[in-house]
Amino acid sequence: MSAGAGAADGVIYRDPVAQPGTVDAAAVRSHLGRIVGPTHVLTGDLASGYEVDWTGRFGGPSLCVIRPGSADEVSGVLSFLHGSGIGVVVQGGNTGLVGGGVPGPTQPPAVILSTRRLDRIGEVDDLSGQVTAEAGVTLGTLQRHASAAGWHYGVDLAARESATIGGTVATNAGGTHVIAHGMTRAQVTGVAAILPDGTALSHLGGLVKDNTGYDIAGLLCGSEGTLAVITSVRLRLHRPSPPVTVGLVGVPDYRAALALMAQARARAATGSALLAAEVIDETGLRLVMDLTGLPWPLRHHHRLVVLLEVADGGDASGLPFTDDDDAVVGCDAVARARLWEYRERQSEAFSALGVIHKLDVSLPLPVLADGAEGLCELVAQYPGVTEFGVFGHLGDGNLHVEIAGPSPDDRAIDRAVFAYVADRGGSISAEHGVGRAKAADLHLCRPAAQVAAMAAVKHAWDPQWQMNPGVIFAQPPGEQARPQVSD
Repeated sequence: MSAGAGAADGVIYRDPVAQPGTVDAAAVRSHLGRIVGPTHVLTGDLASGYEVDWTGRFGGPSLCVIRPGSADEVSGVLSFLHGSGIGVVVQGGNTGLVGGGVPGPTQPPAVILSTRRLDRIGEVDDLSGQVTAEAGVTLGTLQRHASAAGWHYGVDLAARESATIGGTVATNAGGTHVIAHGMTRAQVTGVAAILPDGTALSHLGGLVKDNTGYDIAGLLCGSEGTLAVITSVRLRLHRPSPPVTVGLVGVPDYRAALALMAQARARAATGSALLAAEVIDETGLRLVMDLTGLPWPLRHHHRLVVLLEVADGGDASGLPFTDDDDAVVGCDAVARARLWEYRERQSEAFSALGVIHKLDVSLPLPVLADGAEGLCELVAQYPGVTEFGVFGHLGDGNLHVEIAGPSPDDRAIDRAVFAYVADRGGSISAEHGVGRAKAADLHLCRPAAQVAAMAAVKHAWDPQWQMNPGVIFAQPPGEQARPQVSD
């Protein structure tokens, strides 16, 4: 509808550059209820859990939370809201750490569109080794579904039972097996999505060879809900690896950790394959022990502990340990799971200290050893830091920095870390996305021309900048007017 034109159910539609109108919140909720069902329009206490992200640092009020149960309902919602100026925040399992799936604290209330009810999953296609899953299917559900059919999904995260497929695609999630299978983008062969105006796109054929123009699936992977709502994804699966062995070994520094990983990789010539290489520091181990009651896993205390997972037939032949190493090995499923717990409970253990600065950065492997040491020195010297730790994916240079002490609103420590890694050719976001937490810092890793190119894509798909406002881009060019909300 044109600027100043009438309203549907009380929503004032306008041109994005016109003066904002007034939104009748009750009328909006009522109409949305007719699309998704009134029990799937949440407000008040029912909505509160959707309005703050997992860190507790980011969030804001919503007009309501809606839970569509089909792609058609998503289309109806976006068609109805299109042109209203009401922001649409797309949310999966709400396990993000950068505010990408929650409203901002100061923007006019937006509608949170939860994809959790989009939870259907298709049969595994044995010929292609692919499967189609809706956006709300959890990572754990997909993994079990693939395993039951004799296949393996290549992305794994500690939050597997709550992280959704749509969310992991929207953020191009990484996880623990990136060095074996690549990021989420490498698993995606097709996608179905709803554009901001309600138009449906579907390209789920999963063709391995399909050079017919732009890669829509690749574009939406990592777009963080700023272009469209992903409703289904076609995913590439892998045949399971041979039996694996997991080992923990103590090392004095990052240089020794990297050398150990390189030795494990070199053993590929003997028939083993390195699936994961993780690093944990002494602080993180202590906090996991405090949280879980697990014992110290090694004979001695070490500044760093490296976790290696290798596909070697389960006989530990792929682990480059010697009799001089302080190490422990798990060959059966129970022992492997116990050793992984020291790594996978890291974020949870730090969160037990309160609201934590959870920073996700990466450094090029050639500078990782010195870069990680300098990063630790920088954080240790920052005023007000009471506890900090570093853990992460050694094999791809992705470090998670957990910092306790500074106020949740204190972004100075975040920016100091971001500037440090950017100066060394790293990234301020390795796998969690930019979200709204890092939007103002995007320029540290992306030159102005690249940001402008991305903004041009955003404007072409979402000219009114309604989708996830404030995510990736701190603000649209020529800030878009937003309506006032009336209850």
